Amino acid sequence: MKILKKIGKLLFITAFWLGVWMLAAHKMGKPLLFPYPKEVLLRLWELMQTEEFYKITVTSLGNVFRGILIAILLGVALSVVTFRIKPLRDLLLPAMTVIKATPVASFIVLAMILIGSAKIPTFITILIVLPVIWTNLDEGFLKIDPKLREVTKVYRMPFFRRLRVLTLPSIKPYFVSACRSSIGLAWKAGVAAEIIAMPKNTIGTMIGEAKLYIESATMFAWTLTVILLSLVIEFLFTRLLGYLVKTQEAKEVS
Repeated sequence: MKILKKIGKLLFITAFWLGVWMLAAHKMGKPLLFPYPKEVLLRLWELMQTEEFYKITVTSLGNVFRGILIAILLGVALSVVTFRIKPLRDLLLPAMTVIKATPVASFIVLAMILIGSAKIPTFITILIVLPVIWTNLDEGFLKIDPKLREVTKVYRMPFFRRLRVLTLPSIKPYFVSACRSSIGLAWKAGVAAEIIAMPKNTIGTMIGEAKLYIESATMFAWTLTVILLSLVIEFLFTRLLGYLVKTQEAKEVS
């Protein structure tokens, strides 16, 4: 019964926003610039019948996931080092603050001068995700109870056991929160970088080219692809994290 209610609610929300879209397209009266949902969906279906659509999608996903993985590994390593070396943390904090405050477009333009366009989406993804991962983990390390750390030292608890029973459980919520908040941002920033830098065979390049040639239905279709992929990625990632957390809790109980 609950599943039927959720499906009904989802269908209602979808129908509502499709109606808003249709009304806006009707009021504008310029299908060349603002197409109807039917035209966009048909164009998306046409694109999905081609092999190129999947090659382009996989390329964009690969660029973003590569950047996310590098950023997570780098963020974890930096958080451990800066937790151990406090002066290094003080030096790194302003840099992370500047990266978070600087517009993504500024980094993209600068990167276009310094590196090749093919590497820009991954580079921008790293810049978006790294400060989020490092900041959250840094806060997590600082919130570890000093008294519990002293207890592990008094009882001369081995490093790996201390890691398993104290450090990882303490920082896990911060790491999960960082990943959840950065995944969606990374995907959108990566596509934005592709639109500006226009590397070959990427979703952002397809959107940019469609805009140049005023192919609005194609541009909307690729944009819809970005939105749907973003929803799918966040859904799968949330489910994966939930599964890992439940598995870990089950192990701790047993």
